[in-house]
Amino acid sequence: MRNPLSKKIVDIQPSGIRKFFDVANEMEDAISLGVGEPDFDTPWRIREEGMFSLEKGRTFYTSNAGLKELRKEICNYLERKIYVKYDAVHETLVTVGGSEAIDVGLRCMLDPGDEVLIPQPSYVSYLPCTIMADGIPVIIPLQEKNEFKLTVEELETYTTPKTKVLVLPFPNNPTGAIMTREDLEPIAEFVKAHDLYVMSDEIYSELTYKEEHVSIASLPGMRERTLVINGFSKGFAMTGWRLGYCCGPEMIITQMTKLHQFAIMCAPTNSQYAAVEGLRNCGDEVEEMRKSYNQRRRFLMHEFEKMGLECFEPFGAFYVFPSIKEFGMTSEEFATRLLNEEKVAVVPGTAFGECGEGFLRISYAYSLEDLKEAIGRLERFIGRLRSERK
Repeated sequence: MRNPLSKKIVDIQPSGIRKFFDVANEMEDAISLGVGEPDFDTPWRIREEGMFSLEKGRTFYTSNAGLKELRKEICNYLERKIYVKYDAVHETLVTVGGSEAIDVGLRCMLDPGDEVLIPQPSYVSYLPCTIMADGIPVIIPLQEKNEFKLTVEELETYTTPKTKVLVLPFPNNPTGAIMTREDLEPIAEFVKAHDLYVMSDEIYSELTYKEEHVSIASLPGMRERTLVINGFSKGFAMTGWRLGYCCGPEMIITQMTKLHQFAIMCAPTNSQYAAVEGLRNCGDEVEEMRKSYNQRRRFLMHEFEKMGLECFEPFGAFYVFPSIKEFGMTSEEFATRLLNEEKVAVVPGTAFGECGEGFLRISYAYSLEDLKEAIGRLERFIGRLRSERK
């Protein structure tokens, strides 16, 4: 029999995020700090609206682009939050999570051989989605000395005449880095000068702790060059509802809607009705979750400082990215020993790109009780490692 599998797909490596979580799941008394999933319940008003929509029999397909009511609320929300106006009918698409928007967006924008600039460490989907769209991923290694922000100097190094799309993954998973307006302005000028397009993944935009999130789409001349991708999983604690969205130029959104139609038909209907309620009336609950994450963030940074573990201060998302280079082992080795010896699961930095070597991603989307216990175990483990090296 001939090989039934596509070589392109077989050659793509599986995500490294779930590996340690799956092992920890089978381990008694293990604590997992590996998965980026809010520990909060979805706000009650959202759940109630989801149940109400089912009681009313709203189990039909919506339009391919999503409920018009939801698209209008998304546009209202973005105008309030990032100060950019979008048309609900022609410039907005509701997707199955932000991940679908990434996949569909790249497939609609790339021809074979087009290059996509992907700053790393970053979310695991950008690279395989580029490959599946027949694009060429070009990795930009972000530097800890720059707080893992993207710089124009790095863009100049990696941009070629074949470059078409820049992925802008801020607030960043896994580092927690953000880009301020001052950081974004030179990036925007570079993008315009080189006639590039930006895929701005803003799924963590509700979770910033230093200052208000700034979208590159809000800068002069960038609205027509930017796809803004967002969703409800992180800020609204709606991971399992599988709901995201994309706003951008009509020319791109039209083609994305066509591909979405053939592949998906529409996002889950009851999730869409529930999300309308979330956008209209759950701002207070989202703010309470943000404050709680910030408390946990400050706790971890304080504990790292006490144990002498180097970690730049993150100001977005719900991750810290401490350095473990002092211990002379790979991220994979450190995470494996930590799990086996102390039953704490974290994600090696290399799961988010080779330049993540020497770092760990620790999620603080967990209770303070779990974080305190896990940090105690981590401190004990680090103490042993330092004794071994003497």
